[in-house]
Amino acid sequence: MDLDRPQALLGGLSASAFMRRHWQKRPLLIRAATADALAGFDPKQLFALAARDDVESRLVVRSGERWAVRPGPLPRRALPPLATPAWTLLVQGVDLHAERAHRLLARFRFVADARLDDVMISYASDGGGVGPHVDSYDVFLLQIAGRRRWRVGRADPTRLRDDVPLKMLAGFAPSADWVLDAGDMLYLPPGWGHDGTAVGACLTASIGFRAPLAGTLGADVLQRLGDAAASDDDPPARLLRRYRDPGEAASERPARVPASLQRFAVDAVRKLADDRAACARALGESLSEPKPGTWFERRDKLPVMPVAVVLDRKTRMLYDERHIFINGESFRAAGRDATLARRLADRRRLDARSVAAMSAEAGQRLTEWLRAGWCASADEPVDEEMT
Repeated sequence: MDLDRPQALLGGLSASAFMRRHWQKRPLLIRAATADALAGFDPKQLFALAARDDVESRLVVRSGERWAVRPGPLPRRALPPLATPAWTLLVQGVDLHAERAHRLLARFRFVADARLDDVMISYASDGGGVGPHVDSYDVFLLQIAGRRRWRVGRADPTRLRDDVPLKMLAGFAPSADWVLDAGDMLYLPPGWGHDGTAVGACLTASIGFRAPLAGTLGADVLQRLGDAAASDDDPPARLLRRYRDPGEAASERPARVPASLQRFAVDAVRKLADDRAACARALGESLSEPKPGTWFERRDKLPVMPVAVVLDRKTRMLYDERHIFINGESFRAAGRDATLARRLADRRRLDARSVAAMSAEAGQRLTEWLRAGWCASADEPVDEEMT
């Protein structure tokens, strides 16, 4: 991707200019961002996804001032008739199941893959929406079909209504009001209030980005650091120090935890986290972990190697200076193997000549990924629809 080339997707801005001027700073309305995004994707496909128990979905229905929310799975009979106004079906992770949505997500890879989350698609009948709300992450709102009115403005995310089963803003006062037609797109940084209402039936795609909480990410990294330390047959000396308290006085309150033991525990956690290489590895494993409920279809019959390969659309593959991360696992890599693995991660495909240039160890690992369904031969036909 040429980061300095103007893109219609970004309103004539280059990716570099967009990141500099708008990313996490201010909204951007883009008319005619794309004419063919998700062409052919229709409500029936979305309804079929919503009926599956391995797909996250929810139904939001408004009746006057009353709101109701129902989580999926949602078979078609659970959805209101199309002619009924003011209901919305939202389906997460459509990019994991529909190739067109996966290709749409790939157009936003000017942002690091570690930040890309998913494509959510919503169907709304006339007047449908989820009310004014604030997202804690960046989002691109792309109109696929029909029209939607967006009211946008700064908002206090702590001022929420307590009479609805949604995190809906109270007293929302928008500063902008736009109607988006098919192909138009709106970018919103975190913290901007927005309220989308369907003008007639419509389909809208939300391209979302991951913004992990410090506590959540830190807890996962620490858990992985602890698991690695516990399974290490040859742990470093800093982790082998055993607690001692030769100066401890006799205790009148035996149930009280000694302050010296508390300090020892805090120091032990710091020593785990002080290993920057181990932290980097744990972080990469965490960020490349597939979404909960994701599964891959194992293959018994493998292509004759070497062959060009492509990553499965559900596979998350990242890297840093020392490691390759794929679907929650990590591997040390250096030299030519590292260069080729990084190329596969960046391009999500690798030609047969590059595969042939891999070492025997790296080639064996790639074969294991093929068997696990994490990647496939580039010669295999791509399922354009849902799988």
